Formats: sequence, C-alpha cells, structure tokens
Amino acid sequence: MKDVLVVDDELGMRLAMEASFRRDGWRVRSASGKNEALAVFRSAPCPLVVTDMRMGDGTGLEVIRGVRALRPETAIIVLTAFGSVSDAVTAMKCGAVDYLIKPVAFDQLIAAAGRAAGTSQALAPSKTLAPDAPVVGSGSLRAVFERARQVAGSDADILIEAESGTGKEVLARFIHACGPRASAPFVAVNCAAFPEHLLESELFGHVRGAFTGATGTRPGKFELAHTGTLLLDEIGELPLNLQPKLLRVLQEREVDRLGDSQPVKVNVRVVATTNRSLRALIQEGTFRQDLYYRLNVVPLVLPPLREHADDIPDLVAHFAAKHSRPGTGIRFAADLLQRMKEYSWPGNIRELENFVRRGIALSSGPLVGLEVLEGIDFPETARDANALEAGLTLREVEKQLVERTLEATGGNRTRAAAMLGVSLRTVRNKIREYGLPPRGREVGCEFVR
Repeated sequence: MKDVLVVDDELGMRLAMEASFRRDGWRVRSASGKNEALAVFRSAPCPLVVTDMRMGDGTGLEVIRGVRALRPETAIIVLTAFGSVSDAVTAMKCGAVDYLIKPVAFDQLIAAAGRAAGTSQALAPSKTLAPDAPVVGSGSLRAVFERARQVAGSDADILIEAESGTGKEVLARFIHACGPRASAPFVAVNCAAFPEHLLESELFGHVRGAFTGATGTRPGKFELAHTGTLLLDEIGELPLNLQPKLLRVLQEREVDRLGDSQPVKVNVRVVATTNRSLRALIQEGTFRQDLYYRLNVVPLVLPPLREHADDIPDLVAHFAAKHSRPGTGIRFAADLLQRMKEYSWPGNIRELENFVRRGIALSSGPLVGLEVLEGIDFPETARDANALEAGLTLREVEKQLVERTLEATGGNRTRAAAMLGVSLRTVRNKIREYGLPPRGREVGCEFVR
C-alpha cells in the first residue's frame, strides 16, 4: 500500500485530501501544521508528503527542509493558494517535486502523487545522486556512465535511447549530479503522462485566465528547472503540434507561457529519454527531424539487461538491501541467481527489481532460494527466448510481447502499461495498431518509471 502524509491547517481541505487519497488506495496520515507534521514524520516516515505552503505555525518550505533533513529521498508536493513563480522555484530548490495551485482538482493531485511516488527513491543529492551510486559493473554499462560523466560538465543537451526499464532516469540524474548544476533543481516531466491539452501548460506554464480553470499564474517545468536540469521523459510521445514550440525553447532558451505576451528566459540543461526509435518516428511522420537533431547533441544508449547479465548478482544484492527490513541480511541463493542470469528480462532492470521484491515476500528466511519459483510461471531462459524470436521481425516480436502481457494481466491495460514500462496511451495505440481484441478495463495503478 502507498503511504502519504497530508499537511494542511484547513480542516476541510485536509479531510477532503485524506478521503481522496484513501479512495485511490493510499494509507494516509495527516497533520494540521509544520510542528505536528515533523513530529508525525519523525515517528513514522513515509515516501510522500503533501503540504500546504502557508500555515499558522510555519510554511511548507520549513516542512520540506525538516523532512529532507530526516529522510532526503522523500518526495514532497507543495499546495498553495498564493501561487507565484518565486514560491514555486524556491520550493523546487528546497526539494519539492511538484507544485500545485489551490483550488486543486483531486484527480490532478492524485495524478501528481502517482508521479511523485515514482521518484521518491532518487531525490537526495547526498545519497542516490552520488556520482558512483549506480550499479555499473559490466564493461558495456560502465562505458555509458563514463561517457555520461565526461559530458556532464557541459551544457549540451543529451538524448538517452534505451528499452523500457533500463534505468534512463537513473542515468539522467547521474549526469545532473556529476555536473556544475548538481545543487540546482532536477525536474522531470513524463511527456506521456498528460493529456495533450495539459502538457503544454505543464511544460511552459500559464497565466491567469489563459484557459478555463486557470485561476492563477503557474510556472512550467522549464521555469522550475531554471539553472538546473530538465528531464523530458518519453519524448517520443510528445504531440506533433507541441514539437515546434519545444524546438523554439531549445534554440532560444526562452518560454512563452500560455496567455502571456512576454517570453521568460530560462537557463536549463535538457536531457530527453525515449524507449522508441526517434528515427523510425521521423519516418512515420510523427516526430520532427529538426527537433531530433536539436535534442541529439550527445547521444547515449543504455544496453538492455540481457546484454550485461553478469551484473545481475550485484543488482539483486542492491535491490534486496533496498526492499528488505534492516538487519535481515536477505540474500539470493547461487542456483537462483544462475536461473536469473539465464532469463532474458524483457522488462530489464525494472522487472528484475520487481522479481527481487516478490522473492523477498515469498521467502520464509534470509536465504531466497528456488522454492520461490514454485507455483509461479518463471519465464523461459534467454536461450529459449532467443530461439522463439529467431526469424521474427521486430514488429512481430513487439506484437507478441504486448499480447502476452495483456494475457498475463487479464486484459488490464493499465497494469500492462506498468509492466511494459510504457504509457497507457502507448498500450492503447499498440492494441489498435496490431488489431488486438479489446478487453479488460483501465484502473488506477502505482506510477512506474
């Protein structure tokens, strides 16, 4: 179950947020001000805090600083009825991952919470952003991180192309941490996570009255990342009509807020990621060639896990320590690790981490062995998978993967998207593209990066 601490001195607002989160499956604790919030968090830390900006005994900025001092990896969302660019930038620099203006729609809050929950393990510069933090044992993976370290000191925009689940955001944060912008904001936006009509405002901001519901001025992600790094995740999902505007921002380093006639200068280093071939999208006419060349100043390609399987024992040890209770000494048996090294891991490192979590949950002691495979369908080995795929086109393999994932989830497209590491919109598009039978339904699920 997902945990959240809600902080607001308005009782009605606090109760409404509690009810909204509980309906979405969250376990909620609440506090009526800064002092109570820090006391609650100190006794029972949680991965997400949602706090008001102005309260009787303090500010949201004080909550952010106090929470970050206790547990830097905690994700924090700030709410305020007094929206301003300066407040938003200060909140982001203090460690907030998002900033919402009251009155906020609760579905918007829940969506923001889902996005924030996916980043809660990678927010502390002193820990997860340390330059040597990623597990990069193999030659192919180490070479990518070494090249990333070399270019981190420049302001050149970077394009990371890799399969889903390979650690593209980890690499982006590594680049940010290794460069001169490390103390400035790292802001991430998933281009597939917003409806098209909201994405423009999310990226570039808006002024009051720019559209129905725009009750105040709100800075976009480019402004919030000023002097720092902006991660444009799943850039291949960016709608075609927004691409010229993004191109202009990249060229001029200034943004035009919706409804505003005055551009705003920004100093941002852009890292874009994609799990799709942008060259193929250019051929399809869904991605601009000039934008591709503007983003692809420094290209980086992360290898899939099957190409550096020797790293699996180190990765397993890392995830076992991350997801087990302190002092339990959880480890995976050698014969199980060998089976894991033979598997092709189409979901890459994300799939491996989920498997480790399942192994810990199913194990009755500190040693996780082959018994955790009993009663579950452990997939074919890499050799079997390669034999299956031999002679098939990439399109045919992709169709089979989408079809099998939908079968495994009982037709639940939201869960299938999470397992595949792509957006729900991508899954819908693939169902239409391959003529797969519609089935199941879309339900809320935990946000996965």
